[in-house]
Amino acid sequence: MKATALLGGPKEEWPDDLVSQLQAADIVLGVDRGALLLQELGIIPDVAIGDFDSLKKKELQQLETLVPDIRYSNPVKDLTDSELMLQIAFEDYQIDELNIFGATGGRIDHFLVNLLMILNPQINLFASRIRIIDKQNYIRFYCPGSFEISKIKQYPYFGVMTLTEIQNLNISGARYDLANYNGKYPRVFSSNEFLPNKDNFNLSFKNGTVAVILSKDIDRFYNI
Repeated sequence: MKATALLGGPKEEWPDDLVSQLQAADIVLGVDRGALLLQELGIIPDVAIGDFDSLKKKELQQLETLVPDIRYSNPVKDLTDSELMLQIAFEDYQIDELNIFGATGGRIDHFLVNLLMILNPQINLFASRIRIIDKQNYIRFYCPGSFEISKIKQYPYFGVMTLTEIQNLNISGARYDLANYNGKYPRVFSSNEFLPNKDNFNLSFKNGTVAVILSKDIDRFYNI
């Protein structure tokens, strides 16, 4: 079962096909103001999560009327609304895959919270099933192992970001390969590319968590 979640990030960062991706999902979740933004798109979320402190009273009342499952978070809390959303999606709704939109842009502290929440041990269990997507980037997360990373047509570039201490990180079959890298702090190996006429590269590492960021330049057209 596939789900999508919309957070409250700037509309300018939404992918052009956001509505069609939302409509194709089995479950749609709205996080705080994201629930209101879904309504503006003509989509009523199956679940709305948050303290809703960014909504006016009438806006919240309307959501309470329309949304079948509303989960209220405590403004003074250990988990962010995004982390709570992930727990609800994977534990209560037992979803297989989650695409998150509206998690980037705007306040950088909010973006970093959404990126680094994957390191929360309660969330890291689901890391490989989470994607963060915006107009320019497609981010997936990996735990130790060996992987064949497939190309997505509109993204010609990729970067590999170590989010934790890492051992024996290898990138092969790409324009720039990397062998047996060990590091104790986060590092980004950016501006790499898929090889011509090759639709994948290989990634492996022994411990920690890695983000693979597929990306594109938005001011150029790629016929890939």
